Amino acid sequence: MTVAVFFGCAFIAFGPAFSLFVFTIARDPLRVIILIAGAFFWLLSLLLSSLVWFISIKASNSQDLRLQRDLLIFGVFFSVLLQEVFRFAYYRLLRKATEGLAAISDEDTSAISVRQMAYVAGLGFGIMSGAFSMINVLSDSLGPGTVGIFGDSQYYFITAALMTLALTLLHTFWGVLFFEGCEKSRWWVIAAVVSLHLLVAGLVSFTWTHTFTVHIHYFTSTSSQLRFR
Repeated sequence: MTVAVFFGCAFIAFGPAFSLFVFTIARDPLRVIILIAGAFFWLLSLLLSSLVWFISIKASNSQDLRLQRDLLIFGVFFSVLLQEVFRFAYYRLLRKATEGLAAISDEDTSAISVRQMAYVAGLGFGIMSGAFSMINVLSDSLGPGTVGIFGDSQYYFITAALMTLALTLLHTFWGVLFFEGCEKSRWWVIAAVVSLHLLVAGLVSFTWTHTFTVHIHYFTSTSSQLRFR
C-alpha cells in the first residue's frame, strides 16, 4: 500500500509538470537551459531566506513561543518576497541576454519570445518549489506507519500532492504574468502576483486542512484565466 501511495502522489504532484517538460521544453536545448537556470534562481532565494530565518532564530529567545511564531510568519513572507525579487532579477537577466540567446540559436530571428521565456522560467520555479515541498512527504509515504491511525486525517498525502500540483502550476502562471507585467510596465499585474503569492503562502503555512485545497485550486484557476486574457 505504501508503494502505491508513493507513486500515486508522485504522479499527481509532478505528472502535469513532467508532461509540460516533455512536450514543450525537452526538445529545445535553449528552453532546457532557461528551465534549469530558473530552478537555480529559486534555490538561491530559498538559500538566502533560510539563512536569514536561521540567524533570526539563533539570535532570539527560544523560550518565547510567541516570538518564535512571529519569526515563523516573518520567515514565510520574507521568503515569498525574496522569491519575487529573484524572479524579477531573472527577468532582467534574460532580457539582457536576449541578443546572446539569439546568437546561439539556429534561427535567424529571436531565439525565444519573452512569453516563452516567462513560461519556461515559471515552470522551473514551480518544479523546484514542488520538489522541495513534496520530497519529504513522499519519503514518509513509503512507511513505516499508516496515516490516520490515531484519528488524524487520512487525506494528508493526497492533499499534499494536490497542493504541490497547484503550486507548480501557480508558479508557471505567475511567471508569465510577472514577465508580462515587467515587459509592459503594468505594475498592478506585478503587485497582483506578489499579493496572490503571499496569500497562498499564508493559507498553506497556517491553515493546513484538506478543505483549503479547494481555495488554492480556485487561485490556480483564476491565475490561469488571467494568463490567457
